[in-house]
Amino acid sequence: MRARILCLLAICCGISLARADAVEALQNFVRDVRSGSAQFTQTVSSPDGAKKKSSSGSFEFQRPDRFRFEYSKPFEQLIVGDGQKVWIYDPDLQQASSRRMNQALGATPAALLAGNKLERDFTLKSLASEGRIEWVQALPRQADSSFQSLKIGFKGSELAALEIVDGFGQRSRLDFSAVNANPQLPAGRFRFVLPAGADLIEQ
Repeated sequence: MRARILCLLAICCGISLARADAVEALQNFVRDVRSGSAQFTQTVSSPDGAKKKSSSGSFEFQRPDRFRFEYSKPFEQLIVGDGQKVWIYDPDLQQASSRRMNQALGATPAALLAGNKLERDFTLKSLASEGRIEWVQALPRQADSSFQSLKIGFKGSELAALEIVDGFGQRSRLDFSAVNANPQLPAGRFRFVLPAGADLIEQ
């Protein structure tokens, strides 16, 4: 669950950009893309790589710090960031939780892609390409035990993948498709309304 939340908060959309390398593409992305949407497929691997779980869904974002992630398979889950709080809703359990945005983000993948303080929060480094994907390593300037490593991949000039290794060595990779940069998104997409009968846990 922790790896899923980190990844979900992290995702925000791809963009086609003229760039010299993946670091510059990421910098341009944070500077120029104000909203976005995409589909994603997530694969979570155990520390030894022996066990893998797959899921898929869609996401939307509006800078700064507004996002909506919807898992559709194999189980439904909704995560909404409204600029003040992050809401997580599990339809099967009829249970939602909320946490203040400044506590949920910090120097996390979400801050990397949805925030506006790239250079303040992270040190960026280009990594070797793998296949058609060029990777950027992002290291938090302040220690964060919630993940060991974070890297972002670009294919050509479009954001293609995000990979996180959490504090327990679990690896989560998200591959993106059907990306759409700077669409007009209704403000209501980033508001969470507690369904009737659902329990709420505030952190």
